[in-house]
Amino acid sequence: MTADVADLKTHAERLRELHGEEMLVLPNVWDAAGATIVAEAGFPAVATSSAAIAAMLGHPDGEGAPWQEMFAAAGRVARAVSVPVTVDAEAGYGMRPRELVDRLLDIGAVGCNLEDTDHRAGGLVEAGAHAQWLAGVRSAADDAGVPIVINARVDTFLPVSGIPEPDRVAETVRRGRLYRDAGADCVYPIGVRHKHDIATLVAEIPGPVNGNTGEYLDLATLRELGVARVSYGPRFFREAMAGLRTTVQELQV
Repeated sequence: MTADVADLKTHAERLRELHGEEMLVLPNVWDAAGATIVAEAGFPAVATSSAAIAAMLGHPDGEGAPWQEMFAAAGRVARAVSVPVTVDAEAGYGMRPRELVDRLLDIGAVGCNLEDTDHRAGGLVEAGAHAQWLAGVRSAADDAGVPIVINARVDTFLPVSGIPEPDRVAETVRRGRLYRDAGADCVYPIGVRHKHDIATLVAEIPGPVNGNTGEYLDLATLRELGVARVSYGPRFFREAMAGLRTTVQELQV
Protein backbone atom coordinates (compact mmCIF):
# COMPACT_ATOMS: atom_id res chain seq x y z
CA MET A 1 0.00 0.00 0.00
CA THR A 2 1.59 3.25 -1.13
CA ALA A 3 -0.60 5.64 0.88
CA ASP A 4 -0.48 5.98 4.65
CA VAL A 5 -3.17 3.86 6.32
CA ALA A 6 -3.90 6.50 8.94
CA ASP A 7 -4.46 9.15 6.26
CA LEU A 8 -6.67 6.80 4.24
CA LYS A 9 -8.73 6.00 7.33
CA THR A 10 -9.20 9.69 8.07
CA HIS A 11 -10.32 10.35 4.51
CA ALA A 12 -12.69 7.38 4.55
CA GLU A 13 -14.27 8.50 7.81
CA ARG A 14 -14.68 12.01 6.44
CA LEU A 15 -16.30 10.72 3.27
CA ARG A 16 -18.77 8.71 5.34
CA GLU A 17 -19.57 11.76 7.48
CA LEU A 18 -20.34 13.76 4.35
CA HIS A 19 -23.26 11.42 3.60
CA GLY A 20 -24.99 12.55 6.78
CA GLU A 21 -24.47 16.28 6.49
CA GLU A 22 -25.59 18.67 3.76
CA MET A 23 -26.40 16.88 0.49
CA LEU A 24 -23.12 15.67 -1.01
CA VAL A 25 -22.79 16.87 -4.61
CA LEU A 26 -20.18 15.10 -6.73
CA PRO A 27 -19.30 16.53 -10.17
CA ASN A 28 -17.58 13.40 -11.52
CA VAL A 29 -14.16 13.80 -13.16
CA TRP A 30 -11.89 11.76 -15.40
CA ASP A 31 -8.42 13.21 -14.88
CA ALA A 32 -6.17 15.06 -12.47
CA ALA A 33 -6.89 18.46 -14.02
CA GLY A 34 -10.63 18.02 -13.50
CA ALA A 35 -10.10 16.78 -9.97
CA THR A 36 -8.09 19.89 -9.15
CA ILE A 37 -10.82 22.13 -10.54
CA VAL A 38 -13.49 20.41 -8.43
CA ALA A 39 -11.41 20.53 -5.23
CA GLU A 40 -10.42 24.16 -5.76
CA ALA A 41 -14.10 25.04 -6.24
CA GLY A 42 -14.65 23.90 -2.65
CA PHE A 43 -16.25 20.50 -3.08
CA PRO A 44 -15.34 18.32 -0.07
CA ALA A 45 -14.80 15.12 -2.08
CA VAL A 46 -14.03 14.05 -5.64
CA ALA A 47 -15.62 11.19 -7.59
CA THR A 48 -14.54 9.60 -10.85
CA SER A 49 -16.74 8.50 -13.75
CA SER A 50 -15.93 5.11 -15.28
CA ALA A 51 -17.67 5.99 -18.53
CA ALA A 52 -15.63 9.18 -18.88
CA ILE A 53 -12.32 7.52 -18.01
CA ALA A 54 -12.98 4.60 -20.35
CA ALA A 55 -13.84 6.99 -23.20
CA MET A 56 -10.71 9.03 -22.48
CA LEU A 57 -8.70 5.82 -22.76
CA GLY A 58 -10.42 4.81 -26.00
CA HIS A 59 -12.63 2.04 -24.62
CA PRO A 60 -16.38 1.53 -24.14
CA ASP A 61 -18.01 1.79 -20.73
CA GLY A 62 -19.12 -1.32 -18.87
CA GLU A 63 -15.70 -2.79 -18.05
CA GLY A 64 -14.57 -2.41 -21.64
CA ALA A 65 -11.25 -0.92 -20.54
CA PRO A 66 -8.49 -2.89 -18.80
CA TRP A 67 -8.82 -2.42 -15.05
CA GLN A 68 -5.11 -1.57 -14.83
CA GLU A 69 -5.65 1.49 -17.02
CA MET A 70 -8.81 2.48 -15.16
CA PHE A 71 -7.09 2.29 -11.78
CA ALA A 72 -4.01 4.13 -13.05
CA ALA A 73 -6.22 7.03 -14.19
CA ALA A 74 -8.14 7.03 -10.90
CA GLY A 75 -4.84 7.02 -9.02
CA ARG A 76 -3.75 10.19 -10.81
CA VAL A 77 -7.02 11.79 -9.69
CA ALA A 78 -6.43 10.77 -6.06
CA ARG A 79 -2.86 12.06 -6.06
CA ALA A 80 -3.93 15.43 -7.44
CA VAL A 81 -6.15 16.45 -4.51
CA SER A 82 -6.13 16.46 -0.72
CA VAL A 83 -9.84 15.66 -0.31
CA PRO A 84 -11.34 12.13 -0.20
CA VAL A 85 -11.69 10.39 -3.55
CA THR A 86 -14.30 7.80 -4.45
CA VAL A 87 -13.77 5.69 -7.56
CA ASP A 88 -16.34 4.30 -9.96
CA ALA A 89 -15.08 0.71 -9.93
CA GLU A 90 -17.92 -0.55 -12.16
CA ALA A 91 -18.76 -4.16 -11.18
CA GLY A 92 -15.38 -4.85 -9.60
CA TYR A 93 -13.66 -6.24 -12.71
CA GLY A 94 -14.11 -9.82 -11.54
CA MET A 95 -11.85 -9.27 -8.55
CA ARG A 96 -12.20 -11.00 -5.23
CA PRO A 97 -13.12 -8.57 -2.43
CA ARG A 98 -9.68 -8.36 -0.83
CA GLU A 99 -7.96 -7.74 -4.15
CA LEU A 100 -10.40 -4.97 -5.00
CA VAL A 101 -9.90 -3.30 -1.63
CA ASP A 102 -6.13 -3.54 -1.91
CA ARG A 103 -6.18 -2.04 -5.41
CA LEU A 104 -8.36 0.85 -4.26
CA LEU A 105 -6.18 1.63 -1.27
CA ASP A 106 -3.02 1.36 -3.36
CA ILE A 107 -4.18 4.26 -5.53
CA GLY A 108 -5.38 6.33 -2.56
CA ALA A 109 -9.14 5.86 -3.00
CA VAL A 110 -11.38 5.63 0.07
CA GLY A 111 -14.74 5.04 -1.63
CA CYS A 112 -16.14 3.12 -4.56
CA ASN A 113 -19.22 2.67 -6.70
CA LEU A 114 -20.02 -1.02 -7.22
CA GLU A 115 -22.83 -1.83 -9.64
CA ASP A 116 -24.93 -4.98 -9.94
CA THR A 117 -24.91 -5.27 -13.74
CA ASP A 118 -23.35 -8.49 -15.01
CA HIS A 119 -21.14 -7.24 -17.84
CA ARG A 120 -20.23 -10.76 -18.93
CA ALA A 121 -23.53 -12.62 -18.88
CA GLY A 122 -25.85 -9.63 -19.33
CA GLY A 123 -28.69 -8.53 -17.10
CA LEU A 124 -28.19 -8.13 -13.38
CA VAL A 125 -26.25 -10.25 -10.94
CA GLU A 126 -28.53 -12.27 -8.67
CA ALA A 127 -29.24 -9.97 -5.71
CA GLY A 128 -28.27 -12.42 -2.97
CA ALA A 129 -24.97 -13.26 -4.64
CA HIS A 130 -24.16 -9.60 -5.14
CA ALA A 131 -25.00 -8.82 -1.52
CA GLN A 132 -22.66 -11.59 -0.41
CA TRP A 133 -19.87 -10.13 -2.56
CA LEU A 134 -20.49 -6.65 -1.12
CA ALA A 135 -20.29 -8.14 2.37
CA GLY A 136 -16.91 -9.54 1.39
CA VAL A 137 -15.74 -6.09 0.29
CA ARG A 138 -16.94 -4.61 3.58
CA SER A 139 -15.10 -7.30 5.54
CA ALA A 140 -11.91 -6.85 3.51
CA ALA A 141 -11.97 -3.09 4.07
CA ASP A 142 -12.43 -3.62 7.80
CA ASP A 143 -9.52 -6.05 7.84
CA ALA A 144 -7.37 -3.47 6.03
CA GLY A 145 -8.18 -0.90 8.69
CA VAL A 146 -9.78 1.58 6.28
CA PRO A 147 -13.60 1.90 6.32
CA ILE A 148 -13.98 2.33 2.56
CA VAL A 149 -17.32 3.94 1.68
CA ILE A 150 -19.28 1.55 -0.54
CA ASN A 151 -21.87 3.12 -2.83
CA ALA A 152 -23.93 0.15 -4.04
CA ARG A 153 -25.33 1.01 -7.46
CA VAL A 154 -28.64 -0.65 -8.30
CA ASP A 155 -29.18 -0.89 -12.06
CA THR A 156 -32.84 -1.90 -12.08
CA PHE A 157 -33.90 1.29 -13.89
CA LEU A 158 -31.46 0.70 -16.75
CA PRO A 159 -32.60 -1.12 -19.92
CA VAL A 160 -29.91 -3.76 -19.40
CA SER A 161 -31.74 -5.00 -16.32
CA GLY A 162 -34.66 -6.41 -18.30
CA ILE A 163 -36.97 -5.55 -15.40
CA PRO A 164 -40.44 -4.31 -16.46
CA GLU A 165 -41.05 -0.70 -15.54
CA PRO A 166 -43.93 -1.44 -13.09
CA ASP A 167 -41.62 -3.71 -11.07
CA ARG A 168 -38.56 -1.48 -10.90
CA VAL A 169 -39.28 0.40 -7.69
CA ALA A 170 -40.09 -2.74 -5.70
CA GLU A 171 -37.03 -4.59 -7.02
CA THR A 172 -34.83 -1.59 -6.29
CA VAL A 173 -36.09 -1.46 -2.71
CA ARG A 174 -35.47 -5.20 -2.31
CA ARG A 175 -31.94 -4.97 -3.65
CA GLY A 176 -31.17 -1.76 -1.79
CA ARG A 177 -32.13 -3.31 1.54
CA LEU A 178 -30.05 -6.40 0.83
CA TYR A 179 -27.03 -4.31 -0.09
CA ARG A 180 -27.37 -2.12 2.98
CA ASP A 181 -27.62 -5.20 5.19
CA ALA A 182 -24.45 -6.46 3.50
CA GLY A 183 -22.55 -3.37 4.60
CA ALA A 184 -23.01 -0.82 1.81
CA ASP A 185 -22.92 2.74 3.10
CA CYS A 186 -25.11 4.25 0.39
CA VAL A 187 -27.48 2.90 -2.25
CA TYR A 188 -27.42 4.34 -5.75
CA PRO A 189 -30.51 3.63 -7.91
CA ILE A 190 -29.15 5.03 -11.13
CA GLY A 191 -31.40 6.31 -13.89
CA VAL A 192 -34.46 7.21 -11.81
CA ARG A 193 -36.28 9.96 -13.67
CA HIS A 194 -39.47 10.65 -11.73
CA LYS A 195 -39.97 12.44 -8.43
CA HIS A 196 -42.45 9.93 -7.04
CA ASP A 197 -40.05 7.04 -7.68
CA ILE A 198 -37.05 8.60 -5.95
CA ALA A 199 -39.31 9.71 -3.08
CA THR A 200 -40.43 6.11 -2.55
CA LEU A 201 -36.87 4.82 -2.69
CA VAL A 202 -35.64 7.36 -0.14
CA ALA A 203 -38.50 6.40 2.16
CA GLU A 204 -38.17 2.62 1.76
CA ILE A 205 -34.39 2.09 1.62
CA PRO A 206 -32.68 2.63 4.98
CA GLY A 207 -29.73 4.99 5.01
CA PRO A 208 -28.32 7.39 2.42
CA VAL A 209 -29.58 7.28 -1.17
CA ASN A 210 -27.61 8.59 -4.17
CA GLY A 211 -29.63 10.32 -6.89
CA ASN A 212 -29.15 11.92 -10.31
CA THR A 213 -30.38 15.24 -11.57
CA GLY A 214 -32.52 15.17 -14.69
CA GLU A 215 -35.38 16.74 -16.58
CA TYR A 216 -37.68 16.59 -13.55
CA LEU A 217 -35.10 16.28 -10.77
CA ASP A 218 -32.97 19.32 -10.04
CA LEU A 219 -30.75 19.69 -6.99
CA ALA A 220 -33.40 21.56 -5.02
CA THR A 221 -35.97 18.81 -5.62
CA LEU A 222 -33.54 16.04 -4.67
CA ARG A 223 -32.57 17.91 -1.52
CA GLU A 224 -36.24 18.36 -0.62
CA LEU A 225 -36.82 14.62 -1.06
CA GLY A 226 -33.98 13.72 1.29
CA VAL A 227 -31.43 12.46 -1.25
CA ALA A 228 -28.06 12.34 0.51
CA ARG A 229 -25.72 12.29 -2.48
CA VAL A 230 -25.90 13.39 -6.11
CA SER A 231 -23.69 12.10 -8.94
CA TYR A 232 -23.27 13.43 -12.46
CA GLY A 233 -21.52 10.47 -14.09
CA PRO A 234 -20.03 11.32 -17.51
CA ARG A 235 -22.17 14.43 -18.03
CA PHE A 236 -19.34 16.96 -17.77
CA PHE A 237 -17.03 14.86 -19.91
CA ARG A 238 -19.66 14.71 -22.63
CA GLU A 239 -20.27 18.45 -22.39
CA ALA A 240 -16.52 19.09 -22.64
CA MET A 241 -16.25 16.88 -25.72
CA ALA A 242 -19.28 18.55 -27.28
CA GLY A 243 -17.65 21.93 -26.75
CA LEU A 244 -14.42 20.69 -28.30
CA ARG A 245 -16.30 19.28 -31.30
CA THR A 246 -18.10 22.56 -31.89
CA THR A 247 -14.92 24.58 -31.57
CA VAL A 248 -12.83 22.46 -33.93
CA GLN A 249 -15.64 22.30 -36.48
CA GLU A 250 -15.74 26.10 -36.50
CA LEU A 251 -12.08 26.05 -37.54
CA GLN A 252 -13.13 24.44 -40.83
CA VAL A 253 -15.37 27.35 -41.79
